Amino acid sequence: MVKIGIVGVGTVGSAVIENLEKNKELIKARAGKEIKVVKGVVRDTNKPNITIPLTTDYKEVTENPEIDIVVELMGGVDKAYEVVSDALKHKKAVVTANKALLAYHRFELQKLAATPFEYEASVAGGIPVIKALRDGLSANHIMEIKGIINGTCNYILSEMKKGRDYSEVLKEAQEKGYAEADPTFDVGGYDAAHKLLILASIAYNIDAKPEDILIEGIENINLTDIEFAKEFGYEIKLLGIAKKRENKIELRVHPTLIKNSEMISKVEGVMNAVSVIGDVVGETMYYGPGAGGDATASAVISDIIEIARGNKNPMLGYKIPLENEKLSLIDASEIISKYYLRIAVKDELGVLEKISHILAKNNISIESFLQKPRDGYVKLLFSTHKAVEKDIKNAIKEIQNLNFVLKDVNYIRIEE
Repeated sequence: MVKIGIVGVGTVGSAVIENLEKNKELIKARAGKEIKVVKGVVRDTNKPNITIPLTTDYKEVTENPEIDIVVELMGGVDKAYEVVSDALKHKKAVVTANKALLAYHRFELQKLAATPFEYEASVAGGIPVIKALRDGLSANHIMEIKGIINGTCNYILSEMKKGRDYSEVLKEAQEKGYAEADPTFDVGGYDAAHKLLILASIAYNIDAKPEDILIEGIENINLTDIEFAKEFGYEIKLLGIAKKRENKIELRVHPTLIKNSEMISKVEGVMNAVSVIGDVVGETMYYGPGAGGDATASAVISDIIEIARGNKNPMLGYKIPLENEKLSLIDASEIISKYYLRIAVKDELGVLEKISHILAKNNISIESFLQKPRDGYVKLLFSTHKAVEKDIKNAIKEIQNLNFVLKDVNYIRIEE
């Protein structure tokens, strides 16, 4: 028998207990052993409908000699790191769904992990993208990852395509439980950034923190942007993007215009999808529910089964260091992309000429252009050829200072 202790018996923890019991014969057949949750750690032991013994002291799980696997589902960073570190020091195998913990401490935990450490549920919920990237694609240099890895943002952008305003859809997402009361972590791109960093560690063995990469959210997307996207054959998605350029890696999270012919552009609602391009296999894509108790529990239980079978995968996918390929992070200012610009200006002569001059002076050429008259002003919509991020930022700063520009210049990167 494999005995489990769960730290954090909330929505996901309860779903893990329920599904281990519901499918226990199937799981026993696949794992080769019976799997049983013997204790849970909670803040308050007065939890209804929980059938396992509960405690408020995590050490009753991490230091219990009878427990084989500690499942960390409490969330957060500092306390979770304390709990998981203690479990590893006491030679427990660990399963976690905690992307924030791994975004900051995955390499420190890898050094501690003499026992199996699995974390499939930390990225894209029930989609087995960790196993695909770490095991199924292990023969490949990973050239690119593009992921819709936050269901809240994808739901909002999907609904805005119907002509609905951002604030209206956000409120609905909160009412449906897709967004938190304070949605900043989701709509600001931080949740997706944590997940991207985990994927990038497996793909490139690169130790970057959230503060090291470009992170932008969807708060400034409006219906004019949606209209432009539709007119030029694009969809707007919040993407986590990792790209290999020689011996350097781009890591970034931001709203992105992508061609509506791409498979990933067709992912709607709260669903997630990850596209991975390997140098041997080409493009593979993984699609499914990115959150929810049962979807996340499915991934957690798959990790428990993997450990029960005796598999000992290297945590981040490397048995030995990549001695011959030291990959470094590209500074955000050196990112290369196409761009879409939205500029609100007074309806005056010479406006377009002055803006075009600034763009040209900063090595930016215009690919397409639209003009949308409004009451008393004009919205100018540009798309550019490939440019360097620092050049775009310099151009925007100059354009902002023009006396006929009425609002902040908004921009979205374009991936093709």
